[in-house]
Amino acid sequence: MNSICLFLCDHSTIMAQPWLAAGHECWCVDLLHPAGISREGDLVRVGCDLRHWIPPRREYQFAFAFPPCTDQAVSGARWFPDKGLAGLAGAVELVERCRDILEWCGCPWGLENPVSTMSSYWRKPDYSFDPCDYGDPYTKKTCLWTGGGFIMPPKNRVEPTQGSKMHLLPPSVDRAALRSVTPAGFARAVFEANRPVAM
Repeated sequence: MNSICLFLCDHSTIMAQPWLAAGHECWCVDLLHPAGISREGDLVRVGCDLRHWIPPRREYQFAFAFPPCTDQAVSGARWFPDKGLAGLAGAVELVERCRDILEWCGCPWGLENPVSTMSSYWRKPDYSFDPCDYGDPYTKKTCLWTGGGFIMPPKNRVEPTQGSKMHLLPPSVDRAALRSVTPAGFARAVFEANRPVAM
């Protein structure tokens, strides 16, 4: 049975695209996918609550997670008292579930979040970057927690001509989803740094 790549809390599937193009089977798990399992070629979408999902017993090539930052990002700290302990508890539980699955996979892995309280509740991030460091011309400081031999790709910075465009998005029902979309340049760079030597 061939190895697979796993992407948690990933609705956009952008991080999976370079792996798919190289012929890898990719599983993208997110609550916003249609419930159940659907397949489109080598792309497998799993719609479920990750806290109750058990990953398949397969060999894993690569894994990455994007747990929601709504209740942890320091940019929203002024709203923490209104969200209460329930918001924090749910966010921490989801991060812990992601970490548990990533480490279980036994392959290079990363977990992404903006500057957040994870540094206090877990540990300091291993790396940070802005999308402009990998070819997307805007800024949004993002932190990475990694393991399993993950290789951070070398930066190839461009001018952030679009500035902090994610913070300028107007209020909308899909604002959080739009803000969380993975920069395509970073996705490609991570693939190039962590793909198997022999495809």
